[in-house]
Amino acid sequence: QVQLVESGGGLVQAGGSLRLSCAASGRTFSTYAMGWFRQAPGKKREFVAAISWNGGGSYYTDSVKGRFTISRDNAKNTMYLKMNSLKPEDTAVYYCAAGRHRYSSLTTPEHEYDYWGQGTQVTVSS
Repeated sequence: QVQLVESGGGLVQAGGSLRLSCAASGRTFSTYAMGWFRQAPGKKREFVAAISWNGGGSYYTDSVKGRFTISRDNAKNTMYLKMNSLKPEDTAVYYCAAGRHRYSSLTTPEHEYDYWGQGTQVTVSS
């Protein structure tokens, strides 16, 4: 059984930074693309960032480009999301997700991910 556990969320002022972590267990982490999604109150869950299985490629939604950085440490089975210059509109529950297919390219649709963490709350105050 695959388990994904997020951590690192919290309350931060606008302009501040946070680093989210996603610890994975249960399958060969290093062979799957990974992604971050978020869900704000009253809104649908949305894609934030994705990283390829070997960390060689990454992709971001437009609203976070230049502010967020996705990375992974396959030796530690952990993925990260460094969030800088946070804005109140970044407030959401952030979820990490594991890609459905081994060695696939990074991908954005939710249906391409088959395991999800429980989420970590990020709140940005103005």
